[in-house]
Amino acid sequence: MKFGLFGGARARGGPAGDSDGYHSFINYIIEAERFGFSSVFLVEHHFTGFGQVSASLNLLSYLAARTERIRLGTAVVVLPWHNPVLVAEEAATLDLLSNGRLDFGVGKGYRPYEFSGFCIPQEEATARFDEAIDVIRRAWTSKGRFSYEGRWWHYDNIVVEPAPIQQPHPPFWLGAGSKESIERAAREGYNLLLDQIAPVDVIIDRVRIFREECERVGRRYDPMMVGVTRGLQIVHNEEERKRAIATRREVLKNIGDLARGPGAERYHHIKDDADAFELDDAPLLGTPEEIIARLKRLEAGGIQNVLFAAPGASVAGLRTFAEEIMPAFAGDPMRLAQV
Repeated sequence: MKFGLFGGARARGGPAGDSDGYHSFINYIIEAERFGFSSVFLVEHHFTGFGQVSASLNLLSYLAARTERIRLGTAVVVLPWHNPVLVAEEAATLDLLSNGRLDFGVGKGYRPYEFSGFCIPQEEATARFDEAIDVIRRAWTSKGRFSYEGRWWHYDNIVVEPAPIQQPHPPFWLGAGSKESIERAAREGYNLLLDQIAPVDVIIDRVRIFREECERVGRRYDPMMVGVTRGLQIVHNEEERKRAIATRREVLKNIGDLARGPGAERYHHIKDDADAFELDDAPLLGTPEEIIARLKRLEAGGIQNVLFAAPGASVAGLRTFAEEIMPAFAGDPMRLAQV
């Protein structure tokens, strides 16, 4: 298995606090690379008031200069909000600066207040996404200049520079949950990002759907084409477990509306009814031994690429994972010989 990180920096209020929050996160990623983590995927959000990352490509460009091996992913660039040619140029520049380490995750967005803030009707999200991805693919694969006439974007005799190092382009990643969207990802050449909310059996079934659709359309399947996000909370005693469960409930209050698939409706009401929360097997919450067992279950289901969303992420937590959990997966080629 390979292990990566999912999430992003958190601003702390005001220029000095924001800088401290971002630089702490940068140090966290540098240490993650040293401990053998293989990738980091950064979110993109706007207008939250919570200090979430808004300029993921900028932050990843800085990380490209401070790291050497860890892959740098977006989860995701929300295409309906951006000029796709500018996105293609910025992402290709990041791929160049990182020596081909970009994983380009894209999406159509889901938060109504973000669409409202950008004055873009949310009902146009899918069509805008489809047009933008068409432009970006063309920008990265055209030999020389090209023109484009779409519903929202028009370009006349342009050439997009620089070209990305990864050819024909960096891997595209798509977040998906429904059977239809997973099959679309497989058919259209995307790698797949799966969420941290779905229970293990649901995740394993989604991986199966993706793999079978790849095989049906003649696309070579590799387990590393699927990144499964899981909440990570390592505990060593029952008092820590109680606090971790309470934190998990707070996380699901914020993201529970994203849940899809069997049993998803129970997450949609957590913010209104705290008693609606019931811990299931989705998060990697427990002692190192319990987490190893849960990772082994994912591994048995064909999952080899796990991304951790860790509330209160810390370098100490990375060290604990590297020292107490990674050795159980010593076949991981990304793991450093010395931690």
